[in-house]
Amino acid sequence: MRRPTSVFKDRERRELTIERIVNLSPELAWEGWTQPQHIARWWGPRHWTTTIHEMDVSPGGIWRYSLQSDDGTGEEAFCIAVYQEVCEPSRLVYIDSFVDKDWNIVENSQMHTTVIFEEAVEGTKLRIVTRFASAHELDNAEAMGMIEGFTDAFDRLEEYIETLTGGHMNTFISKDGTKLAYQKQGNGPAIVLVSSAISDHRDAAGLAEQLASHFTVYNYDRRGRGHSFDTAPYAVEREVEDIEALIHEAGGSAYLFGSSSGAVLALEAASQLGSRVQELFLYEPPFIINDSRKPVPTEYVQQLNTLIEADKRSEAVEYFMTEAVGIPTEYLDFMKADPSWKSMESLAHTLAYDGMIMGETQSGKPLPTDRWKVNAPTFIMTGENSGPFFDDAAKALADLLPLAKHQTLAGQDHSAVVMAPDVLAKAIVSRCE
Repeated sequence: MRRPTSVFKDRERRELTIERIVNLSPELAWEGWTQPQHIARWWGPRHWTTTIHEMDVSPGGIWRYSLQSDDGTGEEAFCIAVYQEVCEPSRLVYIDSFVDKDWNIVENSQMHTTVIFEEAVEGTKLRIVTRFASAHELDNAEAMGMIEGFTDAFDRLEEYIETLTGGHMNTFISKDGTKLAYQKQGNGPAIVLVSSAISDHRDAAGLAEQLASHFTVYNYDRRGRGHSFDTAPYAVEREVEDIEALIHEAGGSAYLFGSSSGAVLALEAASQLGSRVQELFLYEPPFIINDSRKPVPTEYVQQLNTLIEADKRSEAVEYFMTEAVGIPTEYLDFMKADPSWKSMESLAHTLAYDGMIMGETQSGKPLPTDRWKVNAPTFIMTGENSGPFFDDAAKALADLLPLAKHQTLAGQDHSAVVMAPDVLAKAIVSRCE
C-alpha cells in the first residue's frame, strides 16, 4: 500500500516541500534517482515518457531531460539541471530550469532543488524542497500540477524498483570499486549464476529457486544491470574481477553456471581464477564455428556503441535480435508489443559488453585453441530443439577442454533458463551427486 504524500508550502520563502515515505532502502532510492536507465522509467507523472539526454551526477555535472505525454498531445517539455551537491546516498542539490529546444534557459524558471534521502523505520523518507524564483512562480507550479506530478512519480519509483528487485538484494564491492548487487538463497556449496546478454538476476530466479535445496545460490546483477553499478571504461577483465569478488564473498571457491554469452564469461572466469572455480556448468555458449548459421558482423560492437551513444536503445535491441540472435525482422513488431521489450531497452547499453566477451568466436571460424585454460570439470549442456550451431559449438568446446563433457537436454531450447529451470537444475544436481 502506497503511503500518503505530505505537502508544505511557504510563500514567504518561495518554497514547496513534498515528502513521502517509500518502501525502499536509501541506497535503492538513490540508485533509482541517479542512474539514467532507472530514472527514465519513473520520472514525471503517469502517462508521460521521460527521455534522458545527459546525466552526470557529480558537482557541476549536467542533467538534461525532456518529457512528452504518451498520447502525443501538447509540446515536449525540456529541462536542464546542474548539480551543486552530491552526497551519496543522503542528499542531492541541483538547480533545475525549463529550457527551449536548443537548451536555452527560460527566464525566471530556475528552481533550487534539494532532495533528501532519510532512512525511516518503514523505508526511506524522501523530501524534495524546491525554492522558486518568486512566489508567483511557486503558485504557477502548484497550479500546473507539480504536487500531483511528484505524487505520481513517487508511486512509479516504488513500482519500478519493485519490478527490479524481486526481493532483498545484498551488495559487494569489486576490485575497481564498483558496487554490485546479488541475491543469496539456499544451503550447500556455493554456486554463482552468470546471466546472459540483456538479462539480469530476475531471469535466473526460477533456476536459483530450483538449485537452492542443494546449493547456496549467488544470483547477481552483472555490472550496469538491475541494481549493480557500472564504471567506465568497460573491459571483460572487470567482469571476471566481479565474479572473483563474489566468489570471495561466498567463501573463496564456488561452482559457476553461465548461459549463452554469460556461459562464455563464466568460461573466461574459470580460465583465469583456477582452483577457485570448483566446477563449471555452461548452457549453450553461442559460438559460431562454421557455416551452420550466419556469422555476427565484424562491426557488431562498434554499431551497438554508436546506437547507444545516440540514445537509440530500441534500435540497439533490434540490431542484437537480428544480427546476434538471428530473429527474422518480420517478428520484431510482435516482440516490441510485449512489455519485456522495454526491460530489454533498459539493459541495451550492456549489449556491447557481451559482444566484447564473445570477441571473434561468432565469426564462423574454429574456436581458438589457446584462449581458455580450464582445469575444473566442465559440463556443457545444449537443448535438443536449439539450432545445430549450438550443438556444434558445445562439442568443439568439449574437445578443447581436458575435463569437459557434453549433454543434450531433451525437449529444450535456448530459453531453458527461464522456461525450464527445473530441467537445468536436475541436470546440474545429478552431475554433482
